[in-house]
Amino acid sequence: MEHEERKLLAWHETLELHEIVAFQSLGLMKLKMSLKKVTDPELKELYKKCIHDLEGNLKELLKFYPSAQGSPARDEEEMREDMGFFASDLLGLSKTLVRNLAIAITETATPALRKTFSKQLLSAIHGHERVFNYMLKHGYYPAYDLGLLLGHDIENAHKALKMKF
Repeated sequence: MEHEERKLLAWHETLELHEIVAFQSLGLMKLKMSLKKVTDPELKELYKKCIHDLEGNLKELLKFYPSAQGSPARDEEEMREDMGFFASDLLGLSKTLVRNLAIAITETATPALRKTFSKQLLSAIHGHERVFNYMLKHGYYPAYDLGLLLGHDIENAHKALKMKF
């Protein structure tokens, strides 16, 4: 029995696609903004290679958006203000900190260190909540509107791809 090709991504695939595109778009913007400050020629080439790789990744991943659950129409909107970029960067940092601390706790044998990591994890969770609430309040993270969320992904990916470096 042949599998017919699916027209829509599953919900969980759509959400993973969102996370990966948002992360790579933000990373690409940061690399492009930082490149002019890198003076070592070898490191500058590493940056350029990483920029090239991320641009390729985003171009490939954007092709999946028409098949994503709740995918928006691809109309180009005015780019969001820089505060959205900075808030997204802070959200990514806080999310990564929560994940890294949770992993570190599972690898810790020393009770005092485990207690310290656990305390910091709770603090990081509260920090993530504060950033998320800020973004939700200001419309930078439309968590309850998947179409709008995916539209922001497309917008940010295009912005990252168009940035000069």
